[in-house]
Amino acid sequence: MPIDDTLPFHPVRIAVLTVSDTRSAADDRSGDTLVERLTATGHVLADRTIVRDDVGRIAAQLSRWIDNPEVDCIIATGGTGVTGRDVTPEAFAQVWDKEIPGFGELFRWLSYKTIGTSTVQSRATAGVAGGTYLFALPGSTGAVKDGWDGILRDQLDSRHRPCNFVELMPRLTER
Repeated sequence: MPIDDTLPFHPVRIAVLTVSDTRSAADDRSGDTLVERLTATGHVLADRTIVRDDVGRIAAQLSRWIDNPEVDCIIATGGTGVTGRDVTPEAFAQVWDKEIPGFGELFRWLSYKTIGTSTVQSRATAGVAGGTYLFALPGSTGAVKDGWDGILRDQLDSRHRPCNFVELMPRLTER
């Protein structure tokens, strides 16, 4: 999709959440991949943390960032599968005001090109809460690349046409 270089770029302040029972800062390759990509495109890493696969803990961290005016967007990696410990979508549903169903649909369509029918095991999702965007990607580096390169890089670029998420930010809390 086209980028209109005559428009100014507005950096988005993004918090990165890795959901995992096993990863640490030393081996969080998906989180590292996401941070590299978002900062390379000019966005600001507002915060980063790892939280265990627990609905309450995930929702609590999301709520802290939603309440923080220095965070415009949260991108999570991990916990979007179908096993008993995969609870990121459930935590997102506890905090969001509105779901963005097209995000998960588009993610799975893009992912299908990479991993075929295995994409049906992903419950990638997105929403808006308190004026903050929330995106949940699977925990593999390939999924992070698909989600960032195929959707978020453009939708979080204020110059992307015909429209983008950034231009809607001032209106997310209107009633």
